[in-house]
Amino acid sequence: MLRNADQIKQWMLFVILSFVVSDAFGQELNADNDNLQKEKVLDSLYREDQFYVGLTFNLLWNTPSNIDQTGFSGGFHLGYTRDMPINKRRNVAIGLGLGYSINTYGQNLFIGEDEETGQSIFSSLEDVEFDRNRFTTHLVEAPLEFRWRTSVPDTHKFWRIYTGLRLGYLYYFDSNFKQPGNQVGQTKIDELDRWRVGATFTFGWNTFNFHFYYSLNPLFDSNARVGDEEVGFNAAKIGLMFYIL
Repeated sequence: MLRNADQIKQWMLFVILSFVVSDAFGQELNADNDNLQKEKVLDSLYREDQFYVGLTFNLLWNTPSNIDQTGFSGGFHLGYTRDMPINKRRNVAIGLGLGYSINTYGQNLFIGEDEETGQSIFSSLEDVEFDRNRFTTHLVEAPLEFRWRTSVPDTHKFWRIYTGLRLGYLYYFDSNFKQPGNQVGQTKIDELDRWRVGATFTFGWNTFNFHFYYSLNPLFDSNARVGDEEVGFNAAKIGLMFYIL
């Protein structure tokens, strides 16, 4: 009898401990679930791709017949875009931001200055030997994008298609020509159209996204001419865009 009583006590103790452990474990799971639900509530208002960094290869279109690109032309772009979702799922959004862009263009267009009048001179270096001839542009830009993506709150890996306009102001221009014993630099060109408008298209998956830009207005106005032809210059940029947050 005593042995049976001891066994009953042991079983009762085991059952009680099981209930205590089960209750404590259940409370911990409930707490974890509550925390997860709180996190999901916070993440439900997520925003995507608000910082960007880009590298591009730059091309010149709409150029005079005897003007060609030479050497490498590249661009570096960075900025912040405010992501503003416009649907409940938050995979469609409008992006509006502010950025910075520096670009170089190697070509054989010489930009000089008439010493008497101070007016700019544009001519071709088609038959001239030179070491370097390029101009550099620095711009402040405001991207405006329509954004579509396959995003969800708990991952940053998704497909994206962003398209829109990039408005910019060219606040610094530097044209640099160099040959043995001679160097010419110009920074103030009256014929420059400093207000820039370009169309953009970006698509990709996760980290790597292909980026395209085309300037809708030429870099120089109609007063910049090489012979009877307008200088023009519409920039096209092809490269990669990287997004953060």
